[in-house]
Amino acid sequence: MRILVTGAAGRLGGRLVQVLNERKHIVTGMDIVGENVEKVDVSNFEMACDFITGLRPDLVIHPAAWTDVDGCARDPEKAIIINGFGTQHVALAAAAVGSAVLYVSSNEVFDGTAKRPYREYDMTNPINPYGYSKWVGERSILNINPKHYIVRTSWLFAHGGKNFIQSILTAAKDGKTLRVVANEVANPTYNDDLADAIANLIESGRFGIYHLVNEGACSRYAFARYALDKAGLKDTPVTPISSHEWQRPSTPPLYGSLQNMAGKHIGVALRPWQEAVDAFLEKEGLLAANE
Repeated sequence: MRILVTGAAGRLGGRLVQVLNERKHIVTGMDIVGENVEKVDVSNFEMACDFITGLRPDLVIHPAAWTDVDGCARDPEKAIIINGFGTQHVALAAAAVGSAVLYVSSNEVFDGTAKRPYREYDMTNPINPYGYSKWVGERSILNINPKHYIVRTSWLFAHGGKNFIQSILTAAKDGKTLRVVANEVANPTYNDDLADAIANLIESGRFGIYHLVNEGACSRYAFARYALDKAGLKDTPVTPISSHEWQRPSTPPLYGSLQNMAGKHIGVALRPWQEAVDAFLEKEGLLAANE
């Protein structure tokens, strides 16, 4: 397949380019920054449309987004322009040349009031600007391009750059006091596992909405505690706190666990999140020898 990947300088986009190249697809990376990518801004309709219609890919994978959740809360209009209208531009350009689209969305399109993990076709109801902007992107894809995949995920951790695990381990090694929210629940998801799952999904040709997350859910506190223990920092104390004690501009859904029903139905599933954390730590050289 001829595949265009937006956000190719980012961690998910970059990993997708690598995985898809290894699978012998013809891949073009696109971003506004970075090396070895086409410099195209999806929030600029003319620029995005001209590039996509000129390239005429079979599929556009669209992980490009403004993922600073607190930043989106401070500037909701910017969030809509990038995550909402930027996705609309991609969907329109792809539809014009008959290209399929895969849009990477978020568990934050849900309000967090469910009593069980959210399924793919449960009612969405975002409660913060980031979630709303991703929901606008979803609606654009659904309304414009019938050949679509919508992939929701949560709590991504990846190699390179800052993520939750690295922040926790760094703070622990620096001797900082660790206070972590215990009443916010979702699925920790390993970037490498997600990229592999997306590759498997597009090769299936089964359009639809998917929840691609590592199996199982936990609180932020349990996530931190597990990572510390597996990295040989079992003696590091962590104080569980309520989300009300951790003030931030955005209000995330307290219960954001996703259930992968549609993916499993076609054989696309991710391993348990604990195994994924172990694999991440091992690759980083941080997995304790006695573990």
